[in-house]
Amino acid sequence: MTFEDFDLNRQLLSAIEEAGYQAPTPIQEQAIPLVMNGHDVLGIAQTGTGKTAAYLLPILMKVKYAQGTDMRVLILAPTRELVMQIDKAVTDLAKYTDIRHVALYGGLGPKTQIETLQKGIDIIVATPGRFMDIYLKGEIPVKELKTLVLDEADKMMDMGFMPQIRKILEVIPSKKRQNLLFSATFPERVEKLSFEFLEFPHKVEVSPQATTASMVKQSLYEVPNFMTKINLLGMLMRDHERFNRTIIFCRSKEFADNIFKYLGRKVVGENKIRVIHANKGQNTRINSMEDFKEGNIQVLVATDVAARGIDIQAVSHVINFDVPLIYEDYVHRIGRTGRANLSGEAITFMTEAEEYHIGKIEKIIKQTIPREALPSNLEILQTPFVEQQIMLREIDEQRKKEDPDFKGAFHEKKDFKVKAKQKEASQKKQIIAGGKEARKGSFGKTSSSGGERKNRNVKKGGNSRTGRK
Repeated sequence: MTFEDFDLNRQLLSAIEEAGYQAPTPIQEQAIPLVMNGHDVLGIAQTGTGKTAAYLLPILMKVKYAQGTDMRVLILAPTRELVMQIDKAVTDLAKYTDIRHVALYGGLGPKTQIETLQKGIDIIVATPGRFMDIYLKGEIPVKELKTLVLDEADKMMDMGFMPQIRKILEVIPSKKRQNLLFSATFPERVEKLSFEFLEFPHKVEVSPQATTASMVKQSLYEVPNFMTKINLLGMLMRDHERFNRTIIFCRSKEFADNIFKYLGRKVVGENKIRVIHANKGQNTRINSMEDFKEGNIQVLVATDVAARGIDIQAVSHVINFDVPLIYEDYVHRIGRTGRANLSGEAITFMTEAEEYHIGKIEKIIKQTIPREALPSNLEILQTPFVEQQIMLREIDEQRKKEDPDFKGAFHEKKDFKVKAKQKEASQKKQIIAGGKEARKGSFGKTSSSGGERKNRNVKKGGNSRTGRK
């Protein structure tokens, strides 16, 4: 099948050819005709398989050209990076049309975005929060809206966007509106959302939900602690030829910053690595992504905020320094490599406390991640006491989730300490009580003898204190 089989106009076909698209992917083959015919569509496919073009091409074909001043298409996405990626795809595919579009996201003032809207707009790509902010300022008329797209709805739910999405659904017209929902994962909570969002949708599932890309080789290293993870990461990254374009995902901004500093100073050089997370300014994040895309840097360290907004080909490796706690994010993380039919490799580091989460991930992706032996020359450090205690507590909490009656290894220690403290308190009470009794007896004798002296002095007619007359 070719893109010409979809009856797209010459402007779109020329843009497709220049973008380097060879042939439609399975999700595009099935979704494009449905979207062009006006159906509500629920699309599920592996990340990196062309979902964005699957809904953009038919939307651009229906919009055709600039018309009026109010938006006709609204595309919502969870992160700034993904909004920018979708908007760039609109730019590339609509380059031979006069269709007007804008990306609305936080991190910078809304003034420029509002000025663009006031000139007239056809397509808005936005994060839910920024869309509502500008809508409440009265700058986004919605009466002409004909198509609404939720991209990566599962992530929007994880990030707490559902109240904002429901507010958006309340203010936009519901009649004669086409609704599209696309994602690589489709957990139960998203399925419930689809019932209230879509009307008699056509479900397009070209692969089972949460399936990992077939072009990605997965592997997993079992490591005892944080510092051994650092040593293993440094050892791998010193192989510059093999790890020539690598994304390292971390669970927190603090870990991302620490890894960035370590690799920059000790391994790859400060001019070959960048870090992006929520605390980084928008321009910094954009420049870092561009440097990575153009091959100016070797390593990009990121938190999950960027996991779905990185559309870069020829990423050689993805390294999960931490196992993601939102299990579907594993699919999106490793989907940054193995894109556009290119092979890639995804490596995950796992401590004993993270093994529980790996088990849940393997259940979702319906496969076991192959284990690799640690390199023989890797320096394996002893786990510090504090880190060991934290991991043991995490393991206890995990076991309690599976068995509510499980009290945990720390429970017995706690009981022992409680009993010891109770015994110690009881002993203290006995000692205090005994002391009081002892002091009471002593005071009684003193009082008695003092009383006797007082009485004797009074009888003699002297001063009761001195005994003198």
